[in-house]
Amino acid sequence: MDLGLSQEQQMIQTSARDFLEKECPKSLVREMEEDAKGYSPELWKKMADLGWLGLVFPEKYGGSGFSFLDLAVLLEEQGRALVPGPFFSSVVLAGLPILEFGTEAQKKEHLGKIAAGNEIVVYAQTEPSATWEASGVELKAELKGAAYVLNGTKLFIPSASVADYLLVVARSKAGTGKDGITLLLVDAKSKGISYTPLKTIASDHQSEITFKDVSVPAAHVLGTPNEGWKVVEKIALWGAAGKCAEMVGGAQKVLDMTVEYAKQRVQFGRPIGSFQAIQHHCANMVTDVDGSRYIAYEAIWRVSEGLEAAKEVSMAKAWVSDAYRRVCALGHQVHGGIGFTKEHDMQLYFRRAKAAELAFGDGDYHRELVAQHLGV
Repeated sequence: MDLGLSQEQQMIQTSARDFLEKECPKSLVREMEEDAKGYSPELWKKMADLGWLGLVFPEKYGGSGFSFLDLAVLLEEQGRALVPGPFFSSVVLAGLPILEFGTEAQKKEHLGKIAAGNEIVVYAQTEPSATWEASGVELKAELKGAAYVLNGTKLFIPSASVADYLLVVARSKAGTGKDGITLLLVDAKSKGISYTPLKTIASDHQSEITFKDVSVPAAHVLGTPNEGWKVVEKIALWGAAGKCAEMVGGAQKVLDMTVEYAKQRVQFGRPIGSFQAIQHHCANMVTDVDGSRYIAYEAIWRVSEGLEAAKEVSMAKAWVSDAYRRVCALGHQVHGGIGFTKEHDMQLYFRRAKAAELAFGDGDYHRELVAQHLGV
């Protein structure tokens, strides 16, 4: 059983790590937490030039034609480096749905621009109800002539303030179920849209978006009107699987930092790594990291191959969400007080671990989905 990366994937991993160590130091990560945009346009352009933004798009749309599994390798390296910005939302949550469910005109209009770094598209699903279920979609989309009129609120939307387009999940038919959901590509600068910045634990520049009589051409519907929930479910699959890859990268970096510190930090005349308690912490951490990698990549492989993957993705998201948090907690214990200071990198990973845990549903949410797949 070969669980290793292919030669191409190893090249993606190595080149991405080398590039990000040089171009995305932790000083930039900290700077972008305070920056109004939340990302570096210079870094964004360099990522586009490397082909990252179009990695999974076909060549005819300006991409490279790689698989979702290949993209996951890149996402793991981005999670390791804590790359700030809208890559995940624009490529994974918006680009992939446009590629699979969009019309030819929509693909030509958006994919090439995303791949070139000239357009940022942000996915907007969550609302004040704070649920990932269909019942949480309350923003109304009323068809009037050849346009939909949107009214309502979206909440906790990362990078919305820098978006060129929003991929909005709306309710176009009365009710609370899966029927009557429509996805629309909305010009982010449309009249009637307002943005309110939100302070978050990960400093990931989330916003509350208010829609008041926002007109969107019916031609901007992604997929079939009133049948958009199947698109949302596929986005959730890509999102949860991709987020697992990011978390694996972050957890691996925390492990590496902690082991290195345990070897170098001397206390009572000997490295702290020579004490059994520290050794056991490190052993538990590497068990969580490797376990997370295997369960995550099995789910990612199934998604990439087009196989049924809902149960496996939920299993991975539940496990990796909890494991990343455990790894960070043990890393903090090994580092002691210094790991809790703002000057140390540990707190950067801890805060993002908590944000990633909640993205696309926390461990309890996904354990319930796994139980449903088991018929209990």
